[in-house]
Amino acid sequence: MFEVILTSSIQVVVVIVVVLTGCAWATWLERKVLGHMQQRIGPSYTGPYGLLQPVADGLKLIFKEDIVPDSVERLTYTLGPMLSFVPALLTFAVIPYSRDFSLFGLEFKGVISDLNIGILWIFAVTSLGVYGLVLAGWSSGSKYSLLGGIRSSAQMISYEVSYGLSIVGVIVIAGTLSMTELVAKQASDSIWFFENWYLWRNPIGFLLYLTCAIAETNRTPFDLPEAESELVAGYHTEYSSMRFALFFIGEYANMLAVACVATTLFFGGWNGPAFLSFVPPVIWFLIKVFVFMFCYVWLRATFPRFRYDQLMRFGWLVLLPLAILNAMVTGLVVLWLG
Repeated sequence: MFEVILTSSIQVVVVIVVVLTGCAWATWLERKVLGHMQQRIGPSYTGPYGLLQPVADGLKLIFKEDIVPDSVERLTYTLGPMLSFVPALLTFAVIPYSRDFSLFGLEFKGVISDLNIGILWIFAVTSLGVYGLVLAGWSSGSKYSLLGGIRSSAQMISYEVSYGLSIVGVIVIAGTLSMTELVAKQASDSIWFFENWYLWRNPIGFLLYLTCAIAETNRTPFDLPEAESELVAGYHTEYSSMRFALFFIGEYANMLAVACVATTLFFGGWNGPAFLSFVPPVIWFLIKVFVFMFCYVWLRATFPRFRYDQLMRFGWLVLLPLAILNAMVTGLVVLWLG
């Protein structure tokens, strides 16, 4: 029992440190990639290639004065950033990043908690994030923040339905809700190590998931709740110092979580080529997650922001019917093929 508690505690600490570090350097990656795509340099002075820029940003936010306007509702104003940040971290509790392994004489699992309803846990936890944005927008006492909170609630409610339906096809094909079992069912010893990925069996589901996930994380072209040019950063306009940092970290943690879930559901998780079995599985997992994060930045550099009416129309009249149709057709095909 002591060994189980020890290994679980070590895993929790390591995963939290890796996620927070990944969030920090994801900001560097975004600035650098956007800079090159727009023929700019990006961060280059703080450390080699600007690699220490996230450290400088973090120190600035830590020591910055925490300014609280007089018109705020203090309890919910404080709860908002926490409710945005904590659910993003809880997602990583059920994401498998490697097969089971031993280290320093201790046996570690490749996931913190192997729930048999892992997918349901992820969708239940991530749906809590909207409360943080709504409370922050409402309690700030600013019209820009209020509009950002209203937009975020409407947007997340609209896309949450299609977001959930997008993975129904994968669940029906795999016959399980366990994230670990989903990865195991996509493994292959063939030289074509990607032949069993659910991407090929349910491509429409993947495109739906990707689109809805971008909308759920408030990223371009669905960044209406922030909309700097319209709402002066929206729901976190009145936040500063570490409260603002929690929103910032929560957004990037949600991006990492979406990338990890997509890797697990559609791209074989930590499975890699059998002829490169000497490479640790976690490396393949991180490579796939990195590709998704790069695509996030690529989309920001490519697409303009939707108008709000276009956003809602696209969610209800395009994505939702397509998600329902995809789930029905996948179920019928699985039933027909036995």
